[in-house]
Amino acid sequence: MFDYNAPQDLLKDRVILITGAGDGIGRACALSCAAHGATVVLIGKTPGKLEAVYDEIEAAGYPQPALCPLNLETALEKDYNDLAEQLFETFGKLDGLVHNAAVLGPRTLLDQVKAESWLQVMQVNVNAPFLLTKAMMPLLRAATDASVVLLSSSVGRKGRAYWGPYAVSKFAVEGLMQVLADEQDGTSAIRVNSLNPGATRTAMRAAAYPGEPPETNPEPADIMPAFLYLLGPDSKGTNGQALDAQ
Repeated sequence: MFDYNAPQDLLKDRVILITGAGDGIGRACALSCAAHGATVVLIGKTPGKLEAVYDEIEAAGYPQPALCPLNLETALEKDYNDLAEQLFETFGKLDGLVHNAAVLGPRTLLDQVKAESWLQVMQVNVNAPFLLTKAMMPLLRAATDASVVLLSSSVGRKGRAYWGPYAVSKFAVEGLMQVLADEQDGTSAIRVNSLNPGATRTAMRAAAYPGEPPETNPEPADIMPAFLYLLGPDSKGTNGQALDAQ
């Protein structure tokens, strides 16, 4: 596991936006960031799931989160810009942006992938992070040191058969990270890195490996040290890196 011991007030006064915050790694990230003092902005397509996470954070006495239902598959540039405007009015800045939401898509030969499946995976896994980051740049620049974390995958660093559009989308995410990081290097206080969570006990992992006993993999909460490190001030100067949570 990623070796980092986060101080309790690591993210005090920080505003952190997390996509796919309703369950799995996104939910764990929201709870962990809130527990370390952050005000979290919960983004996801299922209001009920987001409300459950919101209630959990409130019940624990952590800073009050913000709840913003948004379907990344259908969201248009205007939706991202409207969200940025809302957040600017409410918080005036954004200290952290975690691109966690993704869809697995079909696991089959590339020449068997239907065009609409390909486009859906690219829309959620690539276009949405691009549009959201673009809309949030003024907010990120308004923070004293801001961190963008794009979730990647081992199949986005070395292609593997049958991983289809998902693998290709994660290669695109790595490219997006590298270009953004290089652009911000020395020109802003924004750092941009990718993080491969590794095999984790999530619904997506179960869908990808239906025969695998879930208990062989760590819980999403177990991989949070890597997220906390990247979102807190201790990772200042870490930019353009492809990191592993495990």
